[in-house]
Amino acid sequence: MSKFKKVLLYTLLFLIIGTSAYMAFVYYVPYSEGVRSGELIKISHKGYVMKTWEGEISQGISGAQIFHFSVEDGDDAIIQQLKDLQGKYVKVEYVERYRTFSWWGDTRYFIKKVEKERSPHFLNAGEDEKE
Repeated sequence: MSKFKKVLLYTLLFLIIGTSAYMAFVYYVPYSEGVRSGELIKISHKGYVMKTWEGEISQGISGAQIFHFSVEDGDDAIIQQLKDLQGKYVKVEYVERYRTFSWWGDTRYFIKKVEKERSPHFLNAGEDEKE
């Protein structure tokens, strides 16, 4: 094997391993983890070529502070829960990644758990009605 082919082979091998290591780091090592709550105002499946699930939670009465988040395609149970809780007050657990890629989602925040929460804005207004 010629010297040029060896250099080319090692360069390609280095690029493949480096890219794989970078993507694994971005996916598996979270920048932060946390919990947010608010009114779920949007959940949508959007994109031209790469469809991703995106949502928004209003964290204030006036909607001045909006939390934008993404949901991974494989999290079907979470996607269905979000659809069912549209317009309700929810609490979500999320992971913030260092970076995202277009096929993962638009934001760096990925929802890992969602549950219905009692709204602090309507404590005595019959929020506990059966659904």
